[in-house]
Amino acid sequence: MLRTGVRRFLEGAVLVLLASLAVVVVVGVGFRKAGAALVWYDEVASILLAWLTYYGAALAALRRAHIGVPTLAKRLHGRARLAVVILAEIAVVAFFAAIAWAGWQVVRVLEGTSLVSLPSVPAALAQSVIPIGAVLFIVAQLLGLKDALSEVEARDAAEGEP
Repeated sequence: MLRTGVRRFLEGAVLVLLASLAVVVVVGVGFRKAGAALVWYDEVASILLAWLTYYGAALAALRRAHIGVPTLAKRLHGRARLAVVILAEIAVVAFFAAIAWAGWQVVRVLEGTSLVSLPSVPAALAQSVIPIGAVLFIVAQLLGLKDALSEVEARDAAEGEP
């Protein structure tokens, strides 16, 4: 149930971000071709792309579709395979915990500053995607842990391992 809710949230966020980015790019290009370039276009498009990347990565993690090196785990058997899978999960969560912490430090440093082309928008809001996206990735990774462990068990059962 929680996994379904997180999946729907991430799918909705990715869809909204993708559509927003497409609209901003088309509008920006249109205005540029008309000789009236928008001052905020490049900065907003860059921020939307960063947000789309972080939320999309969390969605990929939830689906267990992110980049990995499964060959090592597939070649191992039994407890060794389980140990490698668990170690990999711990490494991913630790990495994104460090990213979340560093992102939070960035947000704190940017307090009181604003975007260059849109002075009414706080820079910390734009950069908040770093800690938020990292926490979403951790949540998605942990929600997919059961699937990863089930896959290890299924492989061991198929190969006749105890």
